[in-house]
Amino acid sequence: MQYKMQQATIRKTVGVYTIKQMQQEIAPGCVSQHRPSWHTQLFVGAYLFLSGIFTLLAFFVHTHPVLHVDVMITHAFQEHQATWLRMIMLLVSFPGAYPMFMPVLIILTALTFWVIRLRLEALVVTALYFASNRLTLLLKALVARPRPSADLVAILQPASGNSFPSDHVMSYVTFWGLLFALVLILFKMNRWWHYALLTVPAFFVVLVGPSRIYLGAHWASDVFGSYLLSGLLLGLGLWTYLALKRRGILAPAAQRRQKAEIETQPLG
Repeated sequence: MQYKMQQATIRKTVGVYTIKQMQQEIAPGCVSQHRPSWHTQLFVGAYLFLSGIFTLLAFFVHTHPVLHVDVMITHAFQEHQATWLRMIMLLVSFPGAYPMFMPVLIILTALTFWVIRLRLEALVVTALYFASNRLTLLLKALVARPRPSADLVAILQPASGNSFPSDHVMSYVTFWGLLFALVLILFKMNRWWHYALLTVPAFFVVLVGPSRIYLGAHWASDVFGSYLLSGLLLGLGLWTYLALKRRGILAPAAQRRQKAEIETQPLG
């Protein structure tokens, strides 16, 4: 009995040590360096301008479902039919090809953040994915653009539903793009594996758009509009996250006390 209790204590100690070790990899004061500046007006102006471009594009593809330039771009992408290239394109699209894969991945990521006491990050990952998913469904219904047809391009991965915007691109940019940003914001970037962590989300974000065109699941204008909209959504999510992070929302009590002590220290 005593031996079992000792074993349980050891396992608990190792688990706590592992979590603390992961927490020590987080740069403690890096988020506080992100201060509001005069760039705010420029940011808002650029945001409104890009939002206007997306709105015009959505209206245009709604009234012109098939564009000659889209067909030409898809033909150019599909000109090279090497086996290795097709496998890479299928691999990139795999996480978004099954309805339950991405939600499960989001839940596991959020739980991991929560366990290592990055609770605000867990909330932001979940909320941003949910917002992206709902917005994509709404726009698909409003724009109602048909997907590429087999008489125009080769359909290498059949997909159902409307074409604009691309759910793959929207979900990948808001999820993998957010992970990329969080690695840069939270980690001290003083170890090789910190930089290695960036390669996985960058791989999916960069290649998801070309993969959807190559596989014949979306038009190039779908992909462009999706990158544009998801980038705007990601930017808004990061702006909200940094604002909440500076206020110490959902931060561990120790970090809040440390922040309060720093703010109350006399200058000079």
